[in-house]
Amino acid sequence: MNIETLALYCAVSFFYIISPGPAIFLAIYNGSMNGVKSVMASALGNIIGLMLLSSLSISGLSAILLASSTLFMVFKIVGASYLIFLGCKQLKSSFKKSAHSVQSPARHHSSLLSYFREGLFVAVTNPKPILFFTALFPQFIDTSQPIFFQFIVMTLIFMLFSFLSLSTYGYLAGKASGYLAKPDTMRWFTRVSGGLFVGMGTSLFYVKNTSS
Repeated sequence: MNIETLALYCAVSFFYIISPGPAIFLAIYNGSMNGVKSVMASALGNIIGLMLLSSLSISGLSAILLASSTLFMVFKIVGASYLIFLGCKQLKSSFKKSAHSVQSPARHHSSLLSYFREGLFVAVTNPKPILFFTALFPQFIDTSQPIFFQFIVMTLIFMLFSFLSLSTYGYLAGKASGYLAKPDTMRWFTRVSGGLFVGMGTSLFYVKNTSS
């Protein structure tokens, strides 16, 4: 892979990663409500999940998944259902809070491991990265050079961009937590965030299998 091809891959990956999606909205929510540590733990789980999906594309299992409409449908339903679950959970919590009991952004005090698992699950149950890795990785591969090494380089770049993107979104959201400390603002932020998760989960049901 030459420098020009690598630079093009970096540009495509960067704009794909910074576009709003489940992981980014999760980072924003955690950054504003649960602090920077939760964002870092969730981001780490997310990039580990991306590494697993990239490994599937390297081994060819993702091609099998895409070739089987049944497997793809199961994968999609699990991912969509989990996002809808997260959204409903946030919506429910926003309606349970009373104005006098909310003085600052709610801290859920969950363990860092739980945030890690949450980020990991959001990543591995989202079929879009599989489509990205399977459809676009081959476009940047130079078959005259070691293929496995090129996969490793592209995966590490993707993971780095993802971690930096999620951390940045979460950090900026944390800086805005003072504004979100207002009870009405926080409740509406939680409701909008929950609605976005429900909407994204629902949209996953319409993700098409490229083989169909």
